[in-house]
Amino acid sequence: MDAPALPRLLVDADACPVREEIVRVAARLGLQVLLVTNGARPVRPPPVPFVRLVVVAEGADKADDFIAEEAGPVDICLTADIPLAARCLAKDAFALSFKGKPWTTDNIGSALAGREVARHLREIGVAGGGPAPMAGQDRSRFLNALDTMAQAALRKARSGPHPAVSG
Repeated sequence: MDAPALPRLLVDADACPVREEIVRVAARLGLQVLLVTNGARPVRPPPVPFVRLVVVAEGADKADDFIAEEAGPVDICLTADIPLAARCLAKDAFALSFKGKPWTTDNIGSALAGREVARHLREIGVAGGGPAPMAGQDRSRFLNALDTMAQAALRKARSGPHPAVSG
């Protein structure tokens, strides 16, 4: 019998402000990290064997497409992109924002709707600005949430696939 696959951390790396935190958690738990980028911004992976840089073709959603296609049931998608988080959740993967907000099937629908409302308000000139910049408290929240999510993913990986029940 094959050993269960370990969770991987699939990182939307182009605008990731928490790479160091991700690497720290991955090193402690023995997880692989895939830093996915379309090459628009320079991303330098640390020189450790468990971190791999994946450079996809240039294009707006190429990195998102790669992450969504790669995501499996024990993987963790790390992104600020709500539609990408939704695509990963649809594949039964875990998803976490860079500010430490876990995305779940219970909250992703309202997040997508809120994103669409905000986009519409920006288009008609009512709302401006984007999300608030990262603060120290956000980093701490992210670290705690990633650790909690990684532990849940490890438990899920250990439990393995459940045999189908016929009846």
